[in-house]
Amino acid sequence: MKKIIVIGGAGYVGCRLVPELLKIGYNVTVFDLFIYGNNLPKKEKNLNVVKGDVRNIIKLKKALKNQDIVIHLACISNDPSFELNPKLGQEINFDCFEPLVKASKEQGIEHFIYASSSSVYGVKDLPKVTETASLEPLTDYSKFKVQCEDILLSKTDSNFVGSVIRPATVCGYSPRQRLDLVVNILTNFAYHKKKIKIFGGSQLRPNIHISDMVDSYICLIKSEKDKVKNQIFNVGFENHSVEKLATMVKENIKEKVELEFHQSDDNRSYHIDSKKISDLLSFKPKKNINEAIKDLIDAFKKNALYNTFDNEEYFNIKKMQKISLK
Repeated sequence: MKKIIVIGGAGYVGCRLVPELLKIGYNVTVFDLFIYGNNLPKKEKNLNVVKGDVRNIIKLKKALKNQDIVIHLACISNDPSFELNPKLGQEINFDCFEPLVKASKEQGIEHFIYASSSSVYGVKDLPKVTETASLEPLTDYSKFKVQCEDILLSKTDSNFVGSVIRPATVCGYSPRQRLDLVVNILTNFAYHKKKIKIFGGSQLRPNIHISDMVDSYICLIKSEKDKVKNQIFNVGFENHSVEKLATMVKENIKEKVELEFHQSDDNRSYHIDSKKISDLLSFKPKKNINEAIKDLIDAFKKNALYNTFDNEEYFNIKKMQKISLK
């Protein structure tokens, strides 16, 4: 069975991905700083945990030895967290990426999967934004995503396969929860405050259930190399306006929820077409946004999540401010 290293494997998606990889039978190494704690499975014989900074190429090279597949999830995630410390954001999201790709190739990695972002498209009026659409990133966070895609795909060859996933915004429950993503934010406010503040409302946001996000990585791992080499895949099957998302959340709360509208200067609006991964790899989502909302409500009811507005564990920017990572 293949050996997989998940860089950033203790994060929001990683905490759901790693248990699934172990369940299938893969030998998994997680390389992570664990600034949000260790929510990974305990006492798993096929799980190797390495605490390390992605900027530490010497430690990374050691962790890459004898691995077959890299799934690279580590980054300063989302625009506000990045803008909090642009220098740090550049170091983690961009500067260390090319050395990592080179080291992976030198260590004999067969397949390198990079988590980019659907935000690379910027504002689009096209009815279907496919992988061939022009890239117009609006922030440094998304600009560096584009540059990392280019670096990876320029280094591939017949022995070193590279694949890029451009995910929609992920939603739903994870042991390493995030409550700073649009559907999760709206659900938190609707459940606890019975009020949702909508800034703008017409901006389009593609979303994907966290289980489907996990399945998309597994799909790439299991697919024939010829189908995924040098390929870029959008992964996000539901495109709705922020107002529509708020309405969906409201409908899942059994009590009355007020929708309060405010003006917004955030003009980011993007939607994606994911037909390529469906056609080429036969990937189909099994979940939807409504199920993600229900999962979060269930977690709130069971007190699996607590102090959901002030607990920095759920908010990347609050955690970054607290720890002052350098």
